[in-house]
Amino acid sequence: MSQRRDFIKIPLAIAVAGAMSLSGLPSIAQPLQLLNVSYDPTRELYVEFNQAFAKFWKGKTGQDISIRQSHGGSGKQARSIIDGLDADVATLALAGDTDALARHGGWLAADWQKKLPHNSSPYNSTIVLVVRQGNPKNIKDWDDLARPGISVITPNPKTSGGARWNYLAAWEFAKRKYGGDAKAKEFIARVYNNVPVLDTGARGSTITFAQRAQGDVLIAWENEAWLLEKEFGAKFDVVIPSVSILAEPAVAVVDKVVDRKGTRAVAEAYLQYLYSEEGQDIIGKNFYRPAVSQKAQAKYAKQFPNLNLFTVDQAFGGWTKADKDHFADGGSFDQIYTRK
Repeated sequence: MSQRRDFIKIPLAIAVAGAMSLSGLPSIAQPLQLLNVSYDPTRELYVEFNQAFAKFWKGKTGQDISIRQSHGGSGKQARSIIDGLDADVATLALAGDTDALARHGGWLAADWQKKLPHNSSPYNSTIVLVVRQGNPKNIKDWDDLARPGISVITPNPKTSGGARWNYLAAWEFAKRKYGGDAKAKEFIARVYNNVPVLDTGARGSTITFAQRAQGDVLIAWENEAWLLEKEFGAKFDVVIPSVSILAEPAVAVVDKVVDRKGTRAVAEAYLQYLYSEEGQDIIGKNFYRPAVSQKAQAKYAKQFPNLNLFTVDQAFGGWTKADKDHFADGGSFDQIYTRK
């Protein structure tokens, strides 16, 4: 499936009036535009969040704002920013993709992750398995994905942040169950031998599984799994694996862009609002796990099963090492994957 970047322009106001109340902003309000470059499964989250933030911003400053969204595989989105896409904020699938913006062109500071609470991760998620109604192939855990005759849908870890979470979750399961990285590599090779197509992003894989009816099992973000159940009802079942990974998508202001465009104040406020009670409630409502609000965590606790979760730091020594070992040219993915 060819990669497509979608821009969603959300008209949030018409007239402009009033003076700005924040220091450092123009005294006469001007129409604002903000571009949020994100990864595939956050579309619904940011449609709702953008509307809430625009209302907040208007009430605080008297200024109208329209927010555009760009979605695609997280790795490709990062490369697009590096190549000049004018992102005011980057809300990518993993910190490693955001780190690339600092390494390649200095689009933001190397210590970007320290500028917002909770390591700049206002929400988190995990990886689960989605199967056809009634689970006809009796898929119960990661090891079933390597069985002969099982068709697995997952995106390409070269282009998709979600795919990297998928890959590492399956790798760590196998490492624990079968003993060591060599056995895990053999297991991953068998899983990817069962993958008929690699879409460039997580939403593309969801479409392949749900709408094009390919595959027996979809490796999915938790929020994607519950969105599928909400949209299609009884057509799909969610299987909670015995172990999975704590996915911590991070958010950042793209310093070079906002300083050139003069949008730093609104871009910073936009990301800070993700940590507000309203922002955290919208996060939970859209099936992400609120990271900081105890109120939102309690409100949405029933929709999030308790899972045995590990972090990238614990299992793989952090994203820099994980990327080098598994996803860089010549890494484990290149070694095990042979395109049919």
